[in-house]
Amino acid sequence: MIEAASFVEAARQLGFTRYTGVPCSFLTPFINYVINDTRLSYISSANEGDAVATAAGYAIGGECSVVMMQNSGLGNAVSPITSLTWVFRIPMLLIITHRGAPGLKDEPQHELMGRITMQLLDTMQVPWEFFPDNDMGIVNVLSRAISYMQSEHRPYALIMKKGTVAAHALQRDPVPARSNRVTLRKNYFSPGDNLCSRQQALERILHHSPERESIVVATTGFTGRELYAVADRSNQIYMVGSMGCASSLGLGLALARPHLKIIVVDGDGAALMRMGNFATIGSYGGDNLYHILLDNGAHDSTGAQATVSANVDFAAIAEACRYGMALSGNTLEILDEIFSGTVVAGPRFAHLKIAPGTIEGLPRPSVTPSQVLERLMHHIKSAY
Repeated sequence: MIEAASFVEAARQLGFTRYTGVPCSFLTPFINYVINDTRLSYISSANEGDAVATAAGYAIGGECSVVMMQNSGLGNAVSPITSLTWVFRIPMLLIITHRGAPGLKDEPQHELMGRITMQLLDTMQVPWEFFPDNDMGIVNVLSRAISYMQSEHRPYALIMKKGTVAAHALQRDPVPARSNRVTLRKNYFSPGDNLCSRQQALERILHHSPERESIVVATTGFTGRELYAVADRSNQIYMVGSMGCASSLGLGLALARPHLKIIVVDGDGAALMRMGNFATIGSYGGDNLYHILLDNGAHDSTGAQATVSANVDFAAIAEACRYGMALSGNTLEILDEIFSGTVVAGPRFAHLKIAPGTIEGLPRPSVTPSQVLERLMHHIKSAY
């Protein structure tokens, strides 16, 4: 058994100061230690996949990050691990508890995952070893993890057994208070059905996102492809896969790079898939995060199957989650307002209704995801 301080302080010396994840009883002393130290940062994510994406945002911004989860939640992280961190080549340290380990008496829901945790990581091509259970092993474990992450630019996992870390009491409030935040709420609706196109919306966003001052994260599907077609710039990321994770990645980037405007261009299908991240952004996001949802009521890139967005007031959700600004409407004025000089406390949100469909002959990016990311990191002078 080790003290939480032994591992966290050794990791701090190697640059790990950002933590995110979803709790497990095995991790309690570890998480408590991180929360108690005001020089460290802990994001309590709504699910494990969002935690991975937020850590990816940290990494892109040049911050070493650790993601913590129990193995039963590993299933929630499969998509961003395989289609975000692997495809874009983004390193991070994963600490995964081994609930339901063979021979360990545990709850029935952990039985199968306990047997297949290692095989699942092997299948995802994530190298792993056991979390150190003595102080002598900590430096060697971290050295192997960092060596792999620096050479391969992909995640490395440590599997934590029960009773590995000694108890550590929580001494401070783990979540920043936002209950008194007042949200600026405005609507921009014009009569009729003359909705703007996605292209028109993206062109207006580009007008407000100069390369030196901003990063634009475009959600997977037609949004990223259309942004590439309109203007391929070095300050843009086109998500490919990890559907719904654009906003959580944007959160990590915004926290790592507070002097830049981080603009997330989301879609209704993607936002519905990971609505829990609205709450995380509202609690932890700063006023440099701009969350724009282009809502055409359909999964456009897969055949235009309808989403349920017509029944959802996304701006009300953003307000309830304590965003600093929550706009909704069907005109391009909404995009001018979100980028206006209006001072607000916290992240900004705009829900814009747009017409379905895309531009004719829509191309796919000719640059690979890893090339896009390498270009962006060079542009913002960031490095792993």
